[in-house]
Amino acid sequence: MGAVESAAFFDLDKTVITKASVAAFSHHFRRDGLITRRTVVRAIGSQFLYVQLGAGEERMAKIRESLLALTKGWDRDRVRQIVRERLLQTVEPLIYAEALELMASHHLAGQRVFLVSASPEEIVLPMAELLGADGTICSRAEVDDEGRYTGRMAFFADGEHKAQAIAELAGAMGLDLDASTAYSDSSTDVPMLEMVGRPVAVNADRKLARVARERGWESTQFTKPVRFRDRAATAAPVLTSLTIAGAAVVLGFWGRRRNAASPERQTALVR
Repeated sequence: MGAVESAAFFDLDKTVITKASVAAFSHHFRRDGLITRRTVVRAIGSQFLYVQLGAGEERMAKIRESLLALTKGWDRDRVRQIVRERLLQTVEPLIYAEALELMASHHLAGQRVFLVSASPEEIVLPMAELLGADGTICSRAEVDDEGRYTGRMAFFADGEHKAQAIAELAGAMGLDLDASTAYSDSSTDVPMLEMVGRPVAVNADRKLARVARERGWESTQFTKPVRFRDRAATAAPVLTSLTIAGAAVVLGFWGRRRNAASPERQTALVR
């Protein structure tokens, strides 16, 4: 039996990047004719509330329902294409330098790194490739036989579902959660933070900040957004090599899992 490994689990929005990833792409969806200018304005308003007030469960549920209704009929392959074509110019400047440094340090310590996000897989999977993460847990929209979104969610990686998926992932990969770390900004991720031996509140909303104080969890602030390509050019060579190696792991392991796992397992396991 192999040695038990540990891991680091990173929330995406406001933890690895400075804003909500879906809102970041709204401009490109509008230019492609998928949404209207009015919808973009509403998305910006939701982003403002998210930043100022945090992401409560009721608020997140309303945002999720409105986004699902909005995407009904969209072609999934076209959305994937837009995200991949615009990923660098849209999200890359929003990445926190502190998050990059921590991911590199966890890799150097021999730990796996995962993105765990309620954002859709169309955004999270390319981000994982960019950052050299070893895998993801993320939301997955339902599509019809023609590859178009139905307006319903097949799996939503919110608080309790994140925790459940992490538990399944740990069991499948032999991860020691007591020796693992998790990072998040939102109180909705308390179940995820409770799963690991080292929970870290990053740019915490008011409710999470209170929970962290009460439970003695680590708290920190990420304040330095940096362009990934600039960071990779000036960082130690190991960061670049880890990024390339990590992306290869994501693509290879994702393919093997898709062939070997059932649809239900694929939701929670490394993609």
